[in-house]
Amino acid sequence: MHFAIAGNIGAGKTTLTELLSKHYKWEAHYEDASDNPYLDDFYANMERWSFNLQVFFLNSRFRQVLDIRQSKKDFIQDRTIYEDAYIFAPNLHAMGLMSSRDFSNYRSLFELMESFIQPPDLLIYLRSSIANLVNQIQKRGREYENSISIEYLNRLNQCYEDWIDTYDKGKLLIIDVDKLDFVQNEEDLGDIIQRIDTSIHGLF
Repeated sequence: MHFAIAGNIGAGKTTLTELLSKHYKWEAHYEDASDNPYLDDFYANMERWSFNLQVFFLNSRFRQVLDIRQSKKDFIQDRTIYEDAYIFAPNLHAMGLMSSRDFSNYRSLFELMESFIQPPDLLIYLRSSIANLVNQIQKRGREYENSISIEYLNRLNQCYEDWIDTYDKGKLLIIDVDKLDFVQNEEDLGDIIQRIDTSIHGLF
């Protein structure tokens, strides 16, 4: 089984991945954000480094998916390759922060990679308000995220909603994280696990 958790910056993907990995005793694959050599440069100058950043993430996620499918183990993945291709890169292009030439090159590379992979058996989308995202980003205090604007988060949220509205690659579970505290409240985490279990049974 391969589950993937999708959501905007600060939605709680990494934390939920960790908690679910412990509960199900499955392997966890985390986003290589801290290992991305372009991240600090990108937030300082998005237009200059957007293509480099997105290609790094695309390559990293492609390798993750191949590893997951080849391992034959059960995995929970923090963020998907589809978010790079359908959320972040198109948004950068729309904002004029990635040139049409670079975006076309990026899309061509993604389409080639997509032909070699399978989508997750279950996609868990963490839906969040901007206020909640900002609060969580401030709490974790990552220096490179200090320059993220409300406008940027708003645009990403809209891209996520548009993508989820048309998602047809497999089973989808939407969780409104504004109404839950799955870190401090065991009942909230239990509710999420129960909904996932119900979805799992629907996969067989």
